[in-house]
This record gives sequence, C-alpha cells and structure tokens, in this order.
Amino acid sequence: MPVFPEFQSALFLNQHIQSTMAFYHPHCIDKAGGFFQFFKDNGEIYDTDTRHLVSSTRFIFNYAKAYQAEPAQTDNKPAYLEATRHGLRYLRERHRRDNGGYVWLLNKDQNLDETNHCYGLAFVLLAYATAYKAGVEEAKPWIKETFDLMELHFWDSEFGLYKDEISGDWQDVSNYRGQNANMHSCEALLAAYDATQEVHYLERATLLAKHICLRQASLAGGEIWEHYTTDWQVDWDYNKEDPKHLFRPWGFQPGHQTEWAKLLLLIHQRSPIEWLVPTAKKLFDAAWDKSWDNTNGGLCYGYDPEGNICDGDKYFWVQAETFATAALLALTTNESQYWDKYQQIWQYSWTHMIDHQYGAWFRILTQENKALDDCKSPAGKTDYHTMGACYEVIEQLSKLA
Repeated sequence: MPVFPEFQSALFLNQHIQSTMAFYHPHCIDKAGGFFQFFKDNGEIYDTDTRHLVSSTRFIFNYAKAYQAEPAQTDNKPAYLEATRHGLRYLRERHRRDNGGYVWLLNKDQNLDETNHCYGLAFVLLAYATAYKAGVEEAKPWIKETFDLMELHFWDSEFGLYKDEISGDWQDVSNYRGQNANMHSCEALLAAYDATQEVHYLERATLLAKHICLRQASLAGGEIWEHYTTDWQVDWDYNKEDPKHLFRPWGFQPGHQTEWAKLLLLIHQRSPIEWLVPTAKKLFDAAWDKSWDNTNGGLCYGYDPEGNICDGDKYFWVQAETFATAALLALTTNESQYWDKYQQIWQYSWTHMIDHQYGAWFRILTQENKALDDCKSPAGKTDYHTMGACYEVIEQLSKLA
C-alpha cells in the first residue's frame, strides 16, 4: 500500500497550498500589468498577451488569501500583498470600462470580447471582497459598486436570480439563464458578507441558494440542472449535442452539486436554517453516488438525467470542491462516511491529479486518468479551486482546536 500524507492535517494543507503557489509565484506577475495566464505543465508561459477576466480576478483571490495565511516576518508576506494590489490596479485600469462593465477577454490594448457576464462580475466581487479582508482598504467601496452594478443590470426580481449575459453596451440581454453564475454570485456574496459584515450580502446569498437548491432543483428531480429558459424552466436540450462544452456542458454536473452543498453549509454556519444541511447532504450524496468512478477513481464530470455518465473526464476542480465539501459535511454531521470520502478523493488526487514534479494540479484527465495535453493552466485556471478548498478545510479544522 502506498504511504499517503496526513490529508486531514492543517500542516499538510498549508504545505500543499505553498507548493501550489510556488508553481505560479512570482513568475505569473507581469511587471507591465496584471498576470500571465497560460502555463504549460512545467510552468512555461505559452501566451504572454491574452488576459481573461476570470483569471485576472482569481489571481487576486489567490494572493489575498496567501497574504492572510502567510506568517508575519516572512519574505513572501509583503510580496503577496503587493501582488494583490498589482492585480487590482490591472482590474480597475484595464478590465473595467467607462460604462461600469468589465472586458471579458483582451490582448494587450485590444478588447477581444466586451460581453458582460454575471459569472465574471461574481469573480470581480470575490476579488474585491477577498482583497478588502486582506487589508486593502480601497477595495471596500468597490464591493458595493460591483453589487450595485449586478443589481442594476443582472438582477431578475421576478425570479429572484441573476441573468447570465448582457452585451458590452448593456443593451441586449441573452435569453440564456444558468445556475453557474448564480452559484459563484452566492460564493462572492458570502465573501462580501465575511469582509464587511453587512447582512444584506448574506441575505442575498441565502436567497440564491434557496431558489437554486430548492425551487429549481424541484424541477429536475431534486438535483441541480445547469441550463434554463428566460422564465427559469429547465432547458433539457441546451448543448445536448455538445456535452463536453467547456463552459456550458450538457448534463448534471456533480462538481457543481457538491460546490452548492459547500455553500449551503457555509450559509448554515453564518445563519442556521433547517433545510440547509439536509439539502447539502442530498446534493452531495447524489453527486457522489452517480459520478464516483469505482474502476479508475475520481469523480466524473457529468451524468445524464437517467444517471448515466455522459462525460467521464476527470476535472481538477471537481475533486477539489468535493473534498472541501466532504470535510464540511464530516464536521457538520459527525458522520464518518464523509471523512472516508474526503480520504478517497485526496488519495485519488494525490496519485493522479497533482503534479509532484512541477507543482499545482493537472487541469483535466481522461476517465482512465491519462493526460489530454500539456497545458496545465490555460486562462481560467489559477488553482483558485484547489487552494481555496484547502483554505476552507483549514478554517473548519481551526474551529475544532
């Protein structure tokens, strides 16, 4: 039997965060502004000019969290804070537009895509909230600014959820509605609440969770479907011909169900409501039962309405979000089965998903755990999921100390 680290140890989790940060820091920092966002497995940067809003914001999250976690009087502490401020300057000066929107995709001075995505603004809000909690005082008004922007353009008061996509001039609203933008908005709102203690952020996060995990889930057998029509009815056929679509795949997403379960448990810690924990368990258990690969290990990416795997690939973020949720469930319910699942995911990830040579996690493997390419971190992947999951487990464990 292989010898594994002590995965439930805060010491191990901190060391793993540090080894993951070392893959990116400091060479992800572009002295001309922002962060490089395209890395090969060995850390080589293969595109120095293209910038995506999601990576720009997630790097701010990474550095702000690292600054908070770093012990005092170390060389990295001031460097992490300066990198946080460096990322914020680029976000404000280059991504943010005069009309309040944020450029989705750019290359040097050229804006490639100015579409306004609620998903993107959710990460803008998360970046500002995390930076403010790390002590960047000037980020506080930007939290409210971003929430108000989402309220003005994306909030659909009839259904109590956020719309998904609006043109760069704020004129044309897409007919697409999705749970994912609402899930990450919920995450960002919890971060805004934690940073400011302003209760309306927590109330909005709770409302989103209730509408997705209870009302919308009731339309799909109690689980969370990804795609909806303008009146929030399940769109069973959206991208059915393209189940491996990178951003809007067809099928139930077990990673999103476990991620929602995590958010429900975090809301419960801040404002207990009787439905939160049972719903979290239900979502997690269904996702695990249908997507865990008993042959090759790991959680598969998607399954169809009948519960059959429709995308067997193994994505890094699915494993990471699920181990965080397993730990929260174990600590919330005192059921040992969830620590068993936590251990299973970590053993699988340690064996297959984590690059022990160069650091960080591989992005995606086949169902048989083979590499698809040598691009560890294209735009969108900054290992915010993996380090964020470790931070969350550390925080939960600290409450036991």
